[in-house]
Amino acid sequence: MSGGATPRPLRLGIVGLGYIGTTVGGQFHRHPDATVRAICDLDSDRLERVGREFDVPDDRRYAEYAAMLEDGAIDAVLVGTPHTLHYEQVVAALERDCHVYCDKPLTTDLERARDLANRAERSDRTVMVGYQRHLQTAFRTARDRFADRDPTWLTASITQGWIDDSRGTWRLDPDLSGGGFLYDTGSHVLDGVLWTTGLEPESVAASMDFHDDEQRVDRRAHLDVAFANGATGTFSFHGDAPSVREHVHLWDDEGAVYLEGTQWGSRDVRVIDSDAGEYVPYIDPRNEQSRAAAFLESVDEGADPPATVRDALRVTALTEAAYDAARTGDRIPVDR
Repeated sequence: MSGGATPRPLRLGIVGLGYIGTTVGGQFHRHPDATVRAICDLDSDRLERVGREFDVPDDRRYAEYAAMLEDGAIDAVLVGTPHTLHYEQVVAALERDCHVYCDKPLTTDLERARDLANRAERSDRTVMVGYQRHLQTAFRTARDRFADRDPTWLTASITQGWIDDSRGTWRLDPDLSGGGFLYDTGSHVLDGVLWTTGLEPESVAASMDFHDDEQRVDRRAHLDVAFANGATGTFSFHGDAPSVREHVHLWDDEGAVYLEGTQWGSRDVRVIDSDAGEYVPYIDPRNEQSRAAAFLESVDEGADPPATVRDALRVTALTEAAYDAARTGDRIPVDR
Protein backbone atom coordinates (compact mmCIF):
# COMPACT_ATOMS: atom_id res chain seq x y z
CA MET A 1 0.00 0.00 0.00
CA SER A 2 1.33 3.42 -0.89
CA GLY A 3 1.40 6.30 1.55
CA GLY A 4 2.34 9.93 0.99
CA ALA A 5 2.82 11.80 -2.24
CA THR A 6 5.28 10.51 -4.81
CA PRO A 7 6.80 13.16 -7.12
CA ARG A 8 5.72 13.34 -10.75
CA PRO A 9 6.98 12.23 -13.08
CA LEU A 10 7.74 9.07 -11.10
CA ARG A 11 11.42 8.22 -11.51
CA LEU A 12 11.81 4.55 -12.43
CA GLY A 13 14.79 2.24 -12.31
CA ILE A 14 14.68 -0.97 -14.35
CA VAL A 15 16.67 -4.06 -13.38
CA GLY A 16 16.77 -6.68 -16.14
CA LEU A 17 16.40 -5.53 -19.73
CA GLY A 18 14.85 -8.64 -21.24
CA TYR A 19 11.29 -8.92 -22.50
CA ILE A 20 9.54 -7.63 -19.37
CA GLY A 21 12.09 -4.91 -18.66
CA THR A 22 11.76 -3.49 -22.16
CA THR A 23 8.03 -4.14 -22.74
CA VAL A 24 6.66 -2.87 -19.43
CA GLY A 25 9.60 -0.46 -19.22
CA GLY A 26 8.49 0.92 -22.57
CA GLN A 27 5.02 1.55 -21.17
CA PHE A 28 6.56 3.63 -18.39
CA HIS A 29 8.86 5.42 -20.85
CA ARG A 30 5.86 6.48 -22.94
CA HIS A 31 3.67 7.45 -19.99
CA PRO A 32 3.52 11.19 -19.23
CA ASP A 33 3.62 10.57 -15.45
CA ALA A 34 6.79 8.47 -15.45
CA THR A 35 10.37 8.66 -16.61
CA VAL A 36 12.94 5.89 -16.87
CA ARG A 37 15.77 7.43 -14.90
CA ALA A 38 18.11 4.43 -14.52
CA ILE A 39 18.60 0.96 -16.01
CA CYS A 40 20.58 -2.10 -14.92
CA ASP A 41 21.72 -5.21 -16.78
CA LEU A 42 24.82 -7.39 -17.00
CA ASP A 43 24.80 -7.18 -20.81
CA SER A 44 26.60 -4.00 -21.90
CA ASP A 45 25.12 -4.13 -25.39
CA ARG A 46 21.61 -4.19 -23.94
CA LEU A 47 22.46 -1.32 -21.63
CA GLU A 48 23.59 0.77 -24.58
CA ARG A 49 20.67 -0.14 -26.82
CA VAL A 50 17.91 0.28 -24.23
CA GLY A 51 19.61 3.35 -22.81
CA ARG A 52 19.32 5.03 -26.20
CA GLU A 53 15.73 3.87 -26.64
CA PHE A 54 14.62 5.12 -23.20
CA ASP A 55 16.79 8.26 -23.20
CA VAL A 56 18.85 7.14 -20.20
CA PRO A 57 22.30 8.80 -20.14
CA ASP A 58 25.51 6.79 -19.73
CA ASP A 59 25.99 7.68 -16.06
CA ARG A 60 22.62 6.13 -15.17
CA ARG A 61 23.30 2.77 -16.83
CA TYR A 62 24.43 0.20 -14.28
CA ALA A 63 25.84 -3.32 -14.25
CA GLU A 64 25.21 -3.64 -10.50
CA TYR A 65 21.74 -3.42 -9.00
CA ALA A 66 23.00 -2.15 -5.63
CA ALA A 67 24.80 0.70 -7.36
CA MET A 68 21.63 1.70 -9.21
CA LEU A 69 19.69 1.83 -5.95
CA GLU A 70 22.49 3.77 -4.26
CA ASP A 71 23.04 6.36 -6.99
CA GLY A 72 19.90 6.38 -9.10
CA ALA A 73 17.65 8.84 -7.21
CA ILE A 74 14.62 6.72 -8.10
CA ASP A 75 11.11 6.42 -6.70
CA ALA A 76 10.24 2.96 -8.06
CA VAL A 77 11.87 -0.18 -9.42
CA LEU A 78 10.74 -2.51 -12.19
CA VAL A 79 12.12 -6.00 -11.46
CA GLY A 80 12.35 -7.93 -14.73
CA THR A 81 15.10 -10.40 -13.85
CA PRO A 82 15.06 -14.23 -13.70
CA HIS A 83 12.63 -15.63 -11.15
CA THR A 84 15.00 -16.66 -8.37
CA LEU A 85 16.54 -13.17 -8.20
CA HIS A 86 13.26 -11.40 -7.42
CA TYR A 87 13.29 -11.83 -3.66
CA GLU A 88 16.58 -10.08 -2.89
CA GLN A 89 15.89 -7.32 -5.40
CA VAL A 90 12.39 -6.58 -4.10
CA VAL A 91 13.69 -6.55 -0.52
CA ALA A 92 16.48 -4.14 -1.48
CA ALA A 93 14.05 -1.83 -3.27
CA LEU A 94 11.67 -1.73 -0.31
CA GLU A 95 14.56 -1.01 2.04
CA ARG A 96 15.36 1.99 -0.20
CA ASP A 97 11.73 3.13 0.18
CA CYS A 98 10.92 2.43 -3.47
CA HIS A 99 7.65 1.29 -4.95
CA VAL A 100 8.04 -2.00 -6.84
CA TYR A 101 6.63 -3.56 -9.99
CA CYS A 102 7.84 -7.19 -9.97
CA ASP A 103 7.38 -9.64 -12.81
CA LYS A 104 5.71 -12.94 -11.98
CA PRO A 105 6.24 -15.17 -10.12
CA LEU A 106 6.98 -13.07 -7.07
CA THR A 107 9.33 -15.80 -5.82
CA THR A 108 9.91 -19.51 -6.34
CA ASP A 109 10.19 -20.25 -2.62
CA LEU A 110 7.21 -20.32 -0.27
CA GLU A 111 8.99 -18.96 2.80
CA ARG A 112 10.38 -16.09 0.77
CA ALA A 113 6.93 -15.40 -0.68
CA ARG A 114 5.50 -15.20 2.83
CA ASP A 115 8.31 -12.89 3.89
CA LEU A 116 7.74 -10.57 0.93
CA ALA A 117 4.01 -10.48 1.59
CA ASN A 118 4.67 -9.45 5.19
CA ARG A 119 7.28 -6.86 4.20
CA ALA A 120 5.03 -5.32 1.56
CA GLU A 121 2.09 -5.09 3.93
CA ARG A 122 4.21 -3.45 6.63
CA SER A 123 5.51 -0.94 4.10
CA ASP A 124 3.71 2.13 2.79
CA ARG A 125 5.09 1.40 -0.68
CA THR A 126 3.11 -0.12 -3.56
CA VAL A 127 4.21 -3.60 -4.66
CA MET A 128 2.51 -4.86 -7.83
CA VAL A 129 3.11 -8.30 -9.36
CA GLY A 130 3.01 -8.79 -13.12
CA TYR A 131 -0.10 -10.94 -13.46
CA GLN A 132 -1.71 -9.01 -16.31
CA ARG A 133 -4.90 -11.08 -16.48
CA HIS A 134 -6.12 -8.92 -13.59
CA LEU A 135 -6.27 -6.09 -16.12
CA GLN A 136 -8.02 -8.02 -18.91
CA THR A 137 -11.71 -7.30 -19.35
CA ALA A 138 -12.59 -10.96 -19.98
CA PHE A 139 -11.14 -12.10 -16.65
CA ARG A 140 -12.67 -9.13 -14.82
CA THR A 141 -16.07 -10.03 -16.31
CA ALA A 142 -15.70 -13.59 -15.02
CA ARG A 143 -14.58 -12.34 -11.61
CA ASP A 144 -17.77 -10.27 -11.33
CA ARG A 145 -19.83 -13.46 -11.83
CA PHE A 146 -18.12 -15.20 -8.93
CA ALA A 147 -18.37 -12.27 -6.54
CA ASP A 148 -21.54 -13.82 -5.08
CA ARG A 149 -21.32 -17.49 -6.06
CA ASP A 150 -18.77 -20.30 -5.97
CA PRO A 151 -17.57 -22.41 -8.88
CA THR A 152 -18.12 -26.14 -8.46
CA TRP A 153 -15.76 -27.47 -11.13
CA LEU A 154 -13.17 -26.04 -13.49
CA THR A 155 -10.68 -26.95 -16.17
CA ALA A 156 -7.80 -24.82 -17.41
CA SER A 157 -4.94 -25.35 -19.82
CA ILE A 158 -2.30 -23.57 -21.84
CA THR A 159 0.02 -24.76 -24.59
CA GLN A 160 3.21 -23.22 -25.94
CA GLY A 161 6.40 -24.21 -27.72
CA TRP A 162 8.13 -23.18 -24.52
CA ILE A 163 11.04 -25.63 -24.59
CA ASP A 164 12.15 -24.48 -28.05
CA ASP A 165 11.47 -20.83 -27.18
CA SER A 166 13.63 -21.14 -24.05
CA ARG A 167 16.70 -22.84 -25.49
CA GLY A 168 19.85 -20.88 -24.73
CA THR A 169 18.12 -18.76 -22.08
CA TRP A 170 17.97 -18.71 -18.28
CA ARG A 171 14.48 -20.24 -18.38
CA LEU A 172 15.97 -23.74 -18.74
CA ASP A 173 18.40 -23.13 -15.87
CA PRO A 174 16.51 -24.08 -12.69
CA ASP A 175 18.90 -22.11 -10.50
CA LEU A 176 17.51 -18.99 -12.20
CA SER A 177 14.03 -20.09 -13.25
CA GLY A 178 13.11 -22.02 -10.12
CA GLY A 179 11.35 -24.66 -12.23
CA GLY A 180 9.94 -25.10 -15.69
CA PHE A 181 6.83 -24.38 -17.73
CA LEU A 182 4.57 -24.42 -14.66
CA TYR A 183 6.56 -21.70 -12.93
CA ASP A 184 6.76 -19.61 -16.09
CA THR A 185 3.73 -19.47 -18.40
CA GLY A 186 1.67 -21.80 -16.23
CA SER A 187 1.89 -19.34 -13.36
CA HIS A 188 -0.37 -16.94 -15.26
CA VAL A 189 -3.09 -19.59 -15.60
CA LEU A 190 -2.99 -20.60 -11.93
CA ASP A 191 -3.19 -16.96 -10.94
CA GLY A 192 -5.99 -16.20 -13.41
CA VAL A 193 -8.16 -18.98 -11.99
CA LEU A 194 -7.46 -18.24 -8.32
CA TRP A 195 -7.99 -14.50 -8.69
CA THR A 196 -11.10 -14.81 -10.86
CA THR A 197 -12.87 -17.35 -8.65
CA GLY A 198 -11.57 -16.50 -5.18
CA LEU A 199 -11.15 -20.24 -4.56
CA GLU A 200 -8.69 -21.43 -1.93
CA PRO A 201 -6.65 -24.50 -2.94
CA GLU A 202 -6.63 -27.15 -0.22
CA SER A 203 -4.61 -29.99 -1.78
CA VAL A 204 -3.09 -31.03 -5.10
CA ALA A 205 -2.04 -34.21 -6.88
CA ALA A 206 0.20 -33.81 -9.91
CA SER A 207 2.15 -35.55 -12.64
CA MET A 208 4.92 -34.01 -14.72
CA ASP A 209 7.23 -34.76 -17.62
CA PHE A 210 10.63 -33.22 -17.07
CA HIS A 211 13.07 -31.76 -19.56
CA ASP A 212 16.11 -32.47 -17.38
CA ASP A 213 17.43 -35.58 -15.64
CA GLU A 214 17.35 -33.85 -12.25
CA GLN A 215 13.57 -33.36 -12.61
CA ARG A 216 13.63 -29.65 -11.92
CA VAL A 217 12.46 -28.22 -15.28
CA ASP A 218 9.01 -29.50 -16.25
CA ARG A 219 7.87 -29.47 -19.87
CA ARG A 220 4.37 -30.78 -19.12
CA ALA A 221 2.31 -30.75 -15.93
CA HIS A 222 -1.13 -32.01 -14.96
CA LEU A 223 -2.67 -30.85 -11.66
CA ASP A 224 -5.75 -32.18 -9.84
CA VAL A 225 -6.72 -29.54 -7.26
CA ALA A 226 -9.24 -29.77 -4.42
CA PHE A 227 -10.55 -26.46 -3.10
CA ALA A 228 -11.78 -25.52 0.37
CA ASN A 229 -15.40 -25.07 -0.74
CA GLY A 230 -15.56 -28.62 -2.15
CA ALA A 231 -14.94 -27.60 -5.77
CA THR A 232 -12.41 -29.51 -7.86
CA GLY A 233 -10.33 -28.52 -10.85
CA THR A 234 -7.83 -29.82 -13.35
CA PHE A 235 -4.98 -27.83 -14.88
CA SER A 236 -2.94 -28.98 -17.87
CA PHE A 237 0.24 -27.26 -19.05
CA HIS A 238 1.97 -28.41 -22.24
CA GLY A 239 5.23 -26.59 -22.91
CA ASP A 240 6.25 -28.59 -25.96
CA ALA A 241 3.30 -27.80 -28.22
CA PRO A 242 3.31 -26.10 -31.64
CA SER A 243 1.27 -22.99 -30.68
CA VAL A 244 -0.14 -20.94 -27.82
CA ARG A 245 -3.74 -21.61 -26.85
CA GLU A 246 -5.40 -21.06 -23.49
CA HIS A 247 -8.74 -22.12 -22.07
CA VAL A 248 -10.30 -21.58 -18.66
CA HIS A 249 -13.76 -23.12 -18.12
CA LEU A 250 -15.43 -22.23 -14.80
CA TRP A 251 -18.67 -24.05 -13.90
CA ASP A 252 -21.21 -23.28 -11.18
CA ASP A 253 -24.76 -24.44 -10.48
CA GLU A 254 -26.24 -22.16 -13.14
CA GLY A 255 -23.83 -22.66 -16.02
CA ALA A 256 -20.30 -21.59 -16.85
CA VAL A 257 -17.94 -18.91 -18.02
CA TYR A 258 -15.46 -19.79 -20.78
CA LEU A 259 -12.28 -17.75 -21.22
CA GLU A 260 -10.27 -18.63 -24.30
CA GLY A 261 -7.64 -17.21 -26.59
CA THR A 262 -4.55 -17.67 -28.71
CA GLN A 263 -1.06 -16.22 -28.50
CA TRP A 264 -0.68 -13.35 -26.01
CA GLY A 265 -3.55 -10.99 -26.72
CA SER A 266 -6.64 -10.39 -24.58
CA ARG A 267 -8.90 -13.39 -24.03
CA ASP A 268 -12.48 -13.85 -25.24
CA VAL A 269 -15.33 -14.60 -22.82
CA ARG A 270 -18.53 -16.62 -23.30
CA VAL A 271 -21.31 -17.33 -20.81
CA ILE A 272 -22.98 -20.77 -20.89
CA ASP A 273 -26.48 -21.13 -19.42
CA SER A 274 -28.14 -24.16 -17.81
CA ASP A 275 -29.71 -25.22 -21.14
CA ALA A 276 -26.31 -25.23 -22.91
CA GLY A 277 -27.08 -21.98 -24.67
CA GLU A 278 -24.34 -19.41 -24.82
CA TYR A 279 -23.85 -15.72 -25.38
CA VAL A 280 -20.95 -13.32 -25.63
CA PRO A 281 -21.16 -10.41 -23.18
CA TYR A 282 -20.07 -7.04 -24.50
CA ILE A 283 -16.54 -6.16 -23.51
CA ASP A 284 -14.26 -3.46 -24.86
CA PRO A 285 -10.57 -4.39 -24.57
CA ARG A 286 -9.69 -0.81 -25.52
CA ASN A 287 -10.60 0.16 -21.97
CA GLU A 288 -7.92 -2.08 -20.49
CA GLN A 289 -5.11 -0.33 -18.68
CA SER A 290 -1.49 -1.00 -19.38
CA ARG A 291 0.51 -2.50 -16.53
CA ALA A 292 2.41 0.76 -16.13
CA ALA A 293 -0.76 2.85 -15.98
CA ALA A 294 -2.30 0.53 -13.38
CA PHE A 295 0.85 0.68 -11.26
CA LEU A 296 1.00 4.48 -11.40
CA GLU A 297 -2.68 4.76 -10.49
CA SER A 298 -2.16 2.50 -7.47
CA VAL A 299 0.79 4.61 -6.33
CA ASP A 300 -1.19 7.83 -6.73
CA GLU A 301 -4.31 6.57 -4.95
CA GLY A 302 -2.54 4.63 -2.21
CA ALA A 303 -4.73 1.66 -3.15
CA ASP A 304 -3.97 -2.01 -3.59
CA PRO A 305 -2.62 -2.71 -7.08
CA PRO A 306 -4.52 -5.06 -9.41
CA ALA A 307 -2.20 -7.98 -8.55
CA THR A 308 -0.96 -7.97 -4.96
CA VAL A 309 1.72 -9.86 -3.08
CA ARG A 310 -1.04 -11.92 -1.45
CA ASP A 311 -2.30 -12.95 -4.89
CA ALA A 312 1.24 -13.99 -5.78
CA LEU A 313 1.69 -15.87 -2.51
CA ARG A 314 -1.32 -18.07 -3.29
CA VAL A 315 0.18 -18.97 -6.66
CA THR A 316 3.59 -19.83 -5.19
CA ALA A 317 1.96 -21.99 -2.49
CA LEU A 318 0.00 -24.02 -5.06
CA THR A 319 2.96 -24.26 -7.44
CA GLU A 320 5.38 -25.50 -4.77
CA ALA A 321 2.83 -28.08 -3.57
CA ALA A 322 2.34 -29.26 -7.16
CA TYR A 323 6.08 -29.86 -7.64
CA ASP A 324 6.18 -31.80 -4.36
CA ALA A 325 3.17 -33.86 -5.45
CA ALA A 326 4.70 -34.71 -8.82
CA ARG A 327 8.02 -35.79 -7.32
CA THR A 328 6.54 -37.83 -4.47
CA GLY A 329 3.41 -39.23 -6.10
CA ASP A 330 1.39 -38.07 -3.08
CA ARG A 331 -1.50 -35.64 -2.73
CA ILE A 332 0.03 -32.63 -1.01
CA PRO A 333 -1.71 -30.03 1.20
CA VAL A 334 -1.44 -26.47 -0.03
CA ASP A 335 0.01 -24.55 2.91
CA ARG A 336 0.01 -20.76 2.80
